[in-house]
Amino acid sequence: MQSRYTVFILCILMAALGAVSLPFWEGGWVVLVVFGALTLLGVVDLAQRHHSIQRNYPVIGHIRWMVEYVRPEIRQYLIEADQDAAPFSRSQRALVYQRAKGEAGERPFGTLLDVYRDGYEFIAHSMNPAVHADPASFRITIGNGQCARPYSASVFNISAMSFGSLSANAIRALNRGAKLGGFSHDTGEGSISPYHREFGGDIVWEVASGYFGCRGPDGRFDPDKFAAQAAADQVRMIEIKLSQGAKPGHGGVLPAAKVTREISETRGVPMGVDCISPPRHSAFSTPLEMMGFITTLRTLSGGKPVGFKLCIGHPWEFMAIVKAMLQTGVHPDYIVIDGAEGGTGAAPTEFSDHIGAPMREGLLFAHNVLVGAGLRDQIKIGVAGKIVSAFDIASVLAIGADWANAARGFMFAIGCVQSLSCNTNRCPTGVATQDALRQKGLDVPDKAERVHRFHRQTLKSLSDMLAAAGLTHPDELGPHHLVRRVSATQIKQFSELHIFLAPGELLDGSCREGFYTTNWARAEARSFDALAAA
Repeated sequence: MQSRYTVFILCILMAALGAVSLPFWEGGWVVLVVFGALTLLGVVDLAQRHHSIQRNYPVIGHIRWMVEYVRPEIRQYLIEADQDAAPFSRSQRALVYQRAKGEAGERPFGTLLDVYRDGYEFIAHSMNPAVHADPASFRITIGNGQCARPYSASVFNISAMSFGSLSANAIRALNRGAKLGGFSHDTGEGSISPYHREFGGDIVWEVASGYFGCRGPDGRFDPDKFAAQAAADQVRMIEIKLSQGAKPGHGGVLPAAKVTREISETRGVPMGVDCISPPRHSAFSTPLEMMGFITTLRTLSGGKPVGFKLCIGHPWEFMAIVKAMLQTGVHPDYIVIDGAEGGTGAAPTEFSDHIGAPMREGLLFAHNVLVGAGLRDQIKIGVAGKIVSAFDIASVLAIGADWANAARGFMFAIGCVQSLSCNTNRCPTGVATQDALRQKGLDVPDKAERVHRFHRQTLKSLSDMLAAAGLTHPDELGPHHLVRRVSATQIKQFSELHIFLAPGELLDGSCREGFYTTNWARAEARSFDALAAA
């Protein structure tokens, strides 16, 4: 008999022993039941044809599945190093938890980072530090001359997360925290739910290809429904979603079974039918038509700031949008650059890993194109993608962003433990689930205070870093303030590492950067396609 059957044979023998001993030993029935069940399991393993391991290793083969089941938790709590980012490191999560709870964030005995490894980054400090600025002053005005109702926004806000992906209590906690801290809360493409409205925190309403909350029976954009929702004072800005960093160019389906009554009413979709998010918009199909749609949303919203969000893909497509701005004279108030490192409840692995530009490359590109086209002073730029610390914020503001959004950072603030179960409806903390019992574990008033504290403490840390660099406001940060190690013996300022175009040089033909000039020539305002002649 081969050794792989040893456990199965022992189960049979123990079951037989339990049966024989029943008249003489009171505990015999326990042995019979336990090992009889294991024997039956072994018989089933030998008979089934789906799992080779169980068929070759009856009974004992199940240990593999048991270990696989608990492997993520074992790795996270016992094996994972403090700096292993999967996708966020223990140190990053701990920082958010400390700030959200109002605990001291000091670190004894020095940094845990290897300051001599390639890629290490830091802010150069000043020999003449500035007076610490009030973090409450770290705000920017979003809205150009074509906007009648500009919005004064914090430089740090809650990024797009939909009701449906997050629980009702998670949305409540985030919005109440935003209200307490005076910053904004992006609805995500799932539209404005009653839970977004409950506490009155500032809302950025994201309008995506499904037009949830403003769609007709045919799934197309409905101007009247949009105007009715956008009229609310709580809605401060409108954001057209072109693509999402975690799965750009990919639509989505919420199965009919998950379309609850609340989601049906919030999104304006029927129950009992799959809720479809198409990969592209039906309200426009060219850059010029997109400018018309922006104008429509501005008018219908009463002049509120209107912008769009995207993960950069083909460079000529973004440049075509910029050329459409120049041709029509229509300037969106802002653009949000989402990075490929962005998160989502569920996405195909290839899309998460290999589609879309990372946030910093997307930001640098968009910033340069707007500068080169002479439009940067008209359009603010926000970014989203793995931002949890003050240094994360500073590093993107230094290379062109005006503000930063965070999604998963604020999820940590309300209790997310990165269990990586967002797509299972079994979130252990009640954050990313529609399970009513699991949601009850998330106490809204407590978590809202944590959201508020995380925001406040992060901006306080940003103020401390700026003061050390001799600065008083985030908008003073430039690429010359940040430094990166590029080898064991060399460091460079961001201003040396990256290309920065001069104002208007794409228009006057003075640009000598081949990547920009080649793709600018490919771009055409009438189409997202590249010009064949370029």
